[in-house]
Amino acid sequence: MTALLQIAARSAWNRRGTLALVVLSIALATALLLGLERLRNDIRGSFTQSVSGTDLIVGARTGPVQLMLYAVFRIGGATNNISMDGVRAVAAHRAVAWTVPIALGDSHRGHPVLGTTAGYFEHFAYGDRQPLVLAQGRAFSGTLDGLYEAVLGAEVAQRLGYRLGQRITLTHGLRAAGGDAGGELAAEHADKPFTVVGVLARTGTPVDRTVHVSLQAIEAIHLDWAGGAPLPGVSIAPEQARKFSLEPRQVTAALVGLKNRVAVFNVQRFVAEYEAEPLLAVLPGVALDELWTAVGLGERALLAMSGLVALVSLASLVAVVLAGLNERRRELAGLRAVGAGPRHVLVLLAAEGALVTLSGAVLGAAAAAVAVLAAGPWVQQRFGITLQAAAPTVEQWALFGAVLLAGMLASLVPGWRAYRLSLADGLTPRT
Repeated sequence: MTALLQIAARSAWNRRGTLALVVLSIALATALLLGLERLRNDIRGSFTQSVSGTDLIVGARTGPVQLMLYAVFRIGGATNNISMDGVRAVAAHRAVAWTVPIALGDSHRGHPVLGTTAGYFEHFAYGDRQPLVLAQGRAFSGTLDGLYEAVLGAEVAQRLGYRLGQRITLTHGLRAAGGDAGGELAAEHADKPFTVVGVLARTGTPVDRTVHVSLQAIEAIHLDWAGGAPLPGVSIAPEQARKFSLEPRQVTAALVGLKNRVAVFNVQRFVAEYEAEPLLAVLPGVALDELWTAVGLGERALLAMSGLVALVSLASLVAVVLAGLNERRRELAGLRAVGAGPRHVLVLLAAEGALVTLSGAVLGAAAAAVAVLAAGPWVQQRFGITLQAAAPTVEQWALFGAVLLAGMLASLVPGWRAYRLSLADGLTPRT
């Protein structure tokens, strides 16, 4: 057996040019397969960690997925708001450490506007409990002096070319259907412009495409509005708005952090049984996992595509070995002439195919690991996806083993054909 393996290695070396291309093809397929599997897991992890460190999200009683869609992903709208009295009741629970109310409904050139408190920048986290970081400037002050201050997500600032100190106006409601970022918008709060005081670092979450202002600012720009339209003949100047009570009476939802996660179900039950109004408290991780099952079809499609690439690469291995059989008839006949049986020839070709497959698979696995290490920081900064440079997962080991097994099985095809060749087939000159 050792001699056959040596012969297989030397025979492969003599055809190293052709086989090198096959090894490269298998390496690329393996790297793509393992890389997509790693990316699939990490994308899912980043998706399910769009918000972390928040134990509960409280909103009007609706479906958990719908609450997550508008409270975290800024998709759709709330069926109803919740009162600040309800938020204060939750905040007063002995197990609650902090609450951050949020108000949605306005926009700026197609980007959602989030009204919140200064505590949002302190308590909101994403990924592996990564806090929000300001790439430029500062957070809004949350005081009357800094009433018209705005903090932009990274994508908003980049797409619209905004800088610190620039003045922007908010739009009442969402943009008109079918309009792009520069298209026709709904009525604007043009009389109360905001000043950009900060730009957040990219997170790869909906925070990047959000404009953040204070809850008091949301109240101020709606003082002379009623029923979704400006009051006829009423106009309250920006400075005059500071003289009014700007404490919000209603918000869209609230982020809740607990002193101890053990009490999460106790607080959830307290919210569900709150008698003053119908409220719902959802666990972000559970709801995001449920949401992923609905939108995770793309990951399976990517995995299927990479599997097809691997099959094509293995098919090229079979094609190369089969094409080389005609050139190796004399070599194989010589082996038969010196005593090698058909079984030895089958083992020889199978070992050669396995050696090529192993070389390509190992090279591809190494390439995938290097790519993760090299591209990890860029992907994290650009897309907010944390690529884990960790030991291979069980799924990755299974895929690696599947590539090896498929390569070995594929090499049996030319081996079986050579097994059936007679001794005279290679010794008889062709005319």
